[in-house]
Amino acid sequence: MTVEISGEQVPDPRAWLAVAGAIFGTFMALLDVSVTNASLPQIQGEIGATGTEGTWIGTGYLVSEIVMIPLTAWFSRLFGLRNFLILASIFFTLFSVMCGFSGNLTEMIVGRVGQGFFGGALIPASLTIIATRLTPAQRPAGLAIYASVATLAPVIGPILGGWLTENVSWHWLFLMNLPIAVILLFMLYLGIERASPDWDELGRADWFGIAGLAMFLSGLTVILEEGQRENWFDSTLITRLTIMATVGFILVLVTQFTSTRPVVKLRLLAKSNYRAVVGIMILFGAGSFTLLYVIPVFLGIIAGYDAEQTGFIATYTGLSTFLMMPVLMVLMQKVDVRWIVGSGMILFGAGCLLNLGLTPDSVGHDFILAQLINGMGQPMVGLPLSQAATAGLDEDEIPDGTALFSMARNLGGSLGLAMTGILIDRRSAFHTAQLEQVTTANSGTGQERIAQIAGSMIHGGADTNHATLQALRAIAGEVQRQALVMSYIDGFWIMGIGIILAVPAVLFLQKPSGSAAAVAH
Repeated sequence: MTVEISGEQVPDPRAWLAVAGAIFGTFMALLDVSVTNASLPQIQGEIGATGTEGTWIGTGYLVSEIVMIPLTAWFSRLFGLRNFLILASIFFTLFSVMCGFSGNLTEMIVGRVGQGFFGGALIPASLTIIATRLTPAQRPAGLAIYASVATLAPVIGPILGGWLTENVSWHWLFLMNLPIAVILLFMLYLGIERASPDWDELGRADWFGIAGLAMFLSGLTVILEEGQRENWFDSTLITRLTIMATVGFILVLVTQFTSTRPVVKLRLLAKSNYRAVVGIMILFGAGSFTLLYVIPVFLGIIAGYDAEQTGFIATYTGLSTFLMMPVLMVLMQKVDVRWIVGSGMILFGAGCLLNLGLTPDSVGHDFILAQLINGMGQPMVGLPLSQAATAGLDEDEIPDGTALFSMARNLGGSLGLAMTGILIDRRSAFHTAQLEQVTTANSGTGQERIAQIAGSMIHGGADTNHATLQALRAIAGEVQRQALVMSYIDGFWIMGIGIILAVPAVLFLQKPSGSAAAVAH
């Protein structure tokens, strides 16, 4: 709600409290996406899960979150925004507590699915409240805070998770949400006006669209997450999920033409500006989620870092982003948004390409410069796109637009992680075969290396046969390690070049008009 004084809109003092509460909820939800990444081995060990089963700790959260995000606008109309966000926060906290006290894999997965579903409601709500509660002159500040949170939360997650796991207990990865939720509920209750539920929405609901959307998004996410491990269509599960996702997508398409209020308004993509925003966000989500996955895995497997050490390296991205935000706010007042987003994409791609010099001896400090550059590039893409996502939309389209925008980032992340998994597996096998050709026991290089290792062991007292066998095993292990590093380099190369080649897409972004420029003050 705003009031008008001397022709100028002045926001209701409660508006900033509403924005703060919504962004605080977004931080909590996004933090929980990645807080378990560095701690999965410890969690899996205590709840009796294998490595493959343990991946569902992350997948369960992501699947349910991505289903909820586009449903947020409808639930907000049904229950009223304040009622819905308060209910979502309460249930998110209850499921967090369930995760914290989980004693087996089933309890953990149920808790993570519940967390993701209700946490997904908090993410698009932030953009909706910023766009509808703040005056045009104040939206950039709100968007800057939102973009900082959206960028920093996934970075802080592994850092905080690693520290808690190493120094306290992994249980507190989830139990820490309890005191946070108390503050969040206070902000939401005081900051958002009460609105009565509109139960007529149940009769007007696009039920076929809701069912189709749930089938499509949940099926697609699991296919992308598990397809490589399940050997794709050799798996009955993946085949059935593909059929389910296809049927769901068809239902969503049909309801675009048969429902007066479809659950997700794909017709928004008819607007070139919005289509460009969503396309860039999918690509950006793929890159940022992949970096959050690849670098910790590299440091853990290749460099032998523990959870806390891995998390510490991520602080450089967060530091760079934090320092970049005030500079970016000035740039947005003076520079065309297309130049800012394009420059951010180039910086992000360049940061990826800086990792092409990695070797099996690379450690954390070898990633610092790339992390700093990526930390500069990410907000240059994320913040202007957050603003552009609502540009040109009518007020009643904003909730649907922000939901689709938020969904694009998560879909991009799922796609990026799936493609990275496929790339690493296949390129690792390719490089292993290439290296084995030049390091066979009959090659000059292979014989020389075997003699070096075996000679050292014989000098230490081992017999010749045992020393030779151990030398062969050591070389095989080194070949696998070298091949894995080379596959990571391939991934960084494709990611960097792909993002840079996509820069021309910024030309389709809407050039700020006079009214849009006012938003940047």
